[in-house]
Amino acid sequence: MNEMNINFFMKTYKPTSKSRRQMTHIPYRELLTRTKPTKSLTYGFRRSVGRNSAGRITVRHKGSGHKRLYRDVDFLYNKKEIPAIIKSVEYDPNRSAFIGVAVYKDGEKRYVILPKSVKPGDSFIVSPKAPLTIANRLPLKNIPVGTFVYNIEIQPNGGAKIGRSAGIFAQVVANAEGYTNIEMPSTEVRKINENCWASIGTVSNDEHHLENYGKAGRSRWKGIRPTVRGTAMNPVDHPYGGGEGRQGRGTKRPKTMWGKVTGGRKTRSPKRYSEVFIISRRKTGKNK
Repeated sequence: MNEMNINFFMKTYKPTSKSRRQMTHIPYRELLTRTKPTKSLTYGFRRSVGRNSAGRITVRHKGSGHKRLYRDVDFLYNKKEIPAIIKSVEYDPNRSAFIGVAVYKDGEKRYVILPKSVKPGDSFIVSPKAPLTIANRLPLKNIPVGTFVYNIEIQPNGGAKIGRSAGIFAQVVANAEGYTNIEMPSTEVRKINENCWASIGTVSNDEHHLENYGKAGRSRWKGIRPTVRGTAMNPVDHPYGGGEGRQGRGTKRPKTMWGKVTGGRKTRSPKRYSEVFIISRRKTGKNK
């Protein structure tokens, strides 16, 4: 198999229909080495698809979609000082990044999120003294400034929580006073305990954001239900509803379907526990 860091082109289609004209696809056959997951690392599960424990819809536009097996991905990385070899590159329907089976020297197998440029046969190790090579995992205090990292912990030994999506990376900005400053993918700069661990590199499948579903049916396969515009509704259903013909929303400020003002209004609580760890907020609008 070719290396994963090849500059692959999105698969396009002949315009045999209106949906095919816009459709693009990641050429999985050229990138993946296995089509079926490792049975011992998978189990069935029932997705909540936007509903809470009472069965009420809390997030709209989610539901149905293709049946999935859950791949038990390791985010703890608690096998320290034991080298592991990547044996496969696999697709995971539950996340945007590629995953792979890591076989440790003691024989244990675990799924891990793969970084860009890693291929089967490559190895990594979780160690404070690990070299600064792709996929190796170290404490933040041992990672030099300017390094790209992913799978970052927020609490020591709490498991990776930041930087897990396709093509994502964060950057080490500074190390001081027991904390490491990390520039997040959102451009927010945050302090994280220097004893938290992170992996070196950038998450795989970095062209995921260029994928165009092309047709409504493909969104339904993914579990994404249709989104109806407020202006297309009746007045009883939405503040933008009603009017003769195609009317504008009729309000100066944008609102949700429940009448709450939105769009540009800050919703983060200033009393949130993590507020003290934020050095600079993310850049928005013209400040990007």
